[in-house]
Amino acid sequence: MDKKYEKSIHIVGRLGLLIGILFMLGIPAVICAVFDVWPSSVTEVLTVGGSLLLVFLPTALAEVVSYTPVLGSSAYITFLTGNVLNLKLPCVINSHSLTGTTQGTDEGDTIASISVAASTITTTVIIILGVLLLVPLEPILTSPVVSTAAGYLLPSLFGGMVLSFANENCGEYVAKGKNLVMILPIILVFVVNAIYPLSGKEGFAVLGCMVLNVLIAWVLYKKGIIKMIPKAKAEKKDETVE
Repeated sequence: MDKKYEKSIHIVGRLGLLIGILFMLGIPAVICAVFDVWPSSVTEVLTVGGSLLLVFLPTALAEVVSYTPVLGSSAYITFLTGNVLNLKLPCVINSHSLTGTTQGTDEGDTIASISVAASTITTTVIIILGVLLLVPLEPILTSPVVSTAAGYLLPSLFGGMVLSFANENCGEYVAKGKNLVMILPIILVFVVNAIYPLSGKEGFAVLGCMVLNVLIAWVLYKKGIIKMIPKAKAEKKDETVE
């Protein structure tokens, strides 16, 4: 990656995150100052927030470790604006697939940044429209038909995400047999969750599955079950078969 571009993107990204943190903490601080509703003690804040930190810190760590290699420099704006797993990550993966770019390259990093920026702008516009139209559309949104359809929203969302991940595309390469890696972790998570519920411990589960996925992928690759084939060669082979 170009060193000048890498240095500049880190500077801009860190400044953006710093400004975002200042807004996140500054607005509640201003409200507390205006209405004189400061917490009675630091201990009270730690008591209330401690349990939340125990839940979200492992999850946040797992997301940063697992998503950053895919997101590249767009990780800055991704983690600042949120909706990582359900919007930003699928956008980046699909953009790599559509453009034939590879993660970790200058081209792939640029495509990822463009796709995340476009997704962020689109999401912001939709939220603004939702706020403005919430009251006029209330009769429609609260209707039985919409309520029934809303129950299928999350299954359809995550179903589409699974399909976007379940492919053999790896930018310039096709990873034959790559989907075999996810079988054992999925089975293991279902079994462990049935015996010992993982609710509230999702971050630890993700970190564990990451290590397991890497080990399985390494073993399958060494055994020749997973094969990395240049995309041009794989496409030529498919054309020959047809």
